[in-house]
Amino acid sequence: MANFLDRERSVAHPGFSRWFVPPAALAIHLSIGQVYAFSVFKNPLLALHAADGAAWNLKQIGYIFSLAIAVLGVSAALFGAWLEKAGPRKAMFYAAICFGLGFQIASFGAAQHSLALIYFGYGVVGGVGLGLGYISPVSTLIKWFPDRPGLSTGLAIMGFGGGALIGAPLGNNLMAYFKAHGDANPIPHTWIAMGAIYFVLMMYAAFTIRVPAPGWKPEGYVPKQSTNALISTHNVAVEQAWKTPQFWLLWIVLCMNVTAGIGILEQAAPMIQDFFKGQISPVAATGFVGLLSLFNMAGRFLWASVSDFIGRKATYFCFFILGPLMFFFLPFTGSNHMNSVVVFATLACVALSMYGGGFATIPAYLKDLFGGYNVSAIHGRLLTAWSTAGIIGPLIVNGILDHYKATGQNRLDGYRLELHIMVALLLIGFVANLLVRPVAEKYWMKDAPNTPAPAGH
Repeated sequence: MANFLDRERSVAHPGFSRWFVPPAALAIHLSIGQVYAFSVFKNPLLALHAADGAAWNLKQIGYIFSLAIAVLGVSAALFGAWLEKAGPRKAMFYAAICFGLGFQIASFGAAQHSLALIYFGYGVVGGVGLGLGYISPVSTLIKWFPDRPGLSTGLAIMGFGGGALIGAPLGNNLMAYFKAHGDANPIPHTWIAMGAIYFVLMMYAAFTIRVPAPGWKPEGYVPKQSTNALISTHNVAVEQAWKTPQFWLLWIVLCMNVTAGIGILEQAAPMIQDFFKGQISPVAATGFVGLLSLFNMAGRFLWASVSDFIGRKATYFCFFILGPLMFFFLPFTGSNHMNSVVVFATLACVALSMYGGGFATIPAYLKDLFGGYNVSAIHGRLLTAWSTAGIIGPLIVNGILDHYKATGQNRLDGYRLELHIMVALLLIGFVANLLVRPVAEKYWMKDAPNTPAPAGH
């Protein structure tokens, strides 16, 4: 088994179609993307501990999601360079073990009403699985699709955005099933089942992924000289990349875009019920989470593909011009103003398409600036911006809402404050993107080929 997981054993044979690779990438991202459906467990977890007379609050529950995203970024940063050498198959294999095991540990925590165990299982162990699973297909797809790097990363990362489309109804249906069969606390058995299902799906990805042979190129592919100054013909090693101002500007760009998106996504199901009190049932709220997931997923493919034509910088300008408008007007669509579910859902869905598009566009943005030689490792380190956003976003949302609840203020006013804070963050992202320039020659690799690292390098 250890030998089978080696990078050399996953090199594609001659005649292998590169179109067999995206389904493997999609399978692993659809699995780990379940984290975006975590909001369907928030109210059941609040009710679970409330029965003991010592209720958890939104902030405590929100830390589960925040911790998972934080560990995702940290593990991606720590293991990015290792992945370049070990290959995607080994990384996916360990991702499946960690992600599946995380659910099992969290299920025991839910059964024991132990928030610490849920933090450790879903947040820490599962978070490592998230990080390994997230970065493992990205550089592989860029190597298979040098002619369309934006499209290729969009193919993989759209699965992560679509994870809630599967995870939300799966979680709700499993909880309903176990409850109907006499389980007063259906969360533990739900998480056991989900962990097993996702483990199998991720193992399929691990066993079917392939990397191209050294020097492979698509038939008829001839690299074109781009007139875009941001598209470099040179490579930058990961050790140098994160010392450049471009790396940290993109770090800010990603962090601001993600923090704003999480402002909607992490609180999606409760938010729509609060905005339209008495009009939206829990089932409809779950449907809304699924709709957001659909746009999150579609945006990853659409915006990443668009970026192949208009450029990465221009694509991010779209996010940072349209996004603030969406977030500014969103609070005024609720029952105390416009009372339009359609307008609310439309604005939220467009905003989430740009949130997802930011994730799918950033690997190609990195490849443009730093070359493809260490793109997985550089991408892994950049994902610490996601870790930061995964903490900041829920802290802003849950902290404000808990404060408004504790002081007896109108909860909808709390939503307006948090969404307008997101507007300010997106404007910071606009400035950071504006400042991105080509990487200085002093950071280029002088003694390495201007191609991705060969297998085993």
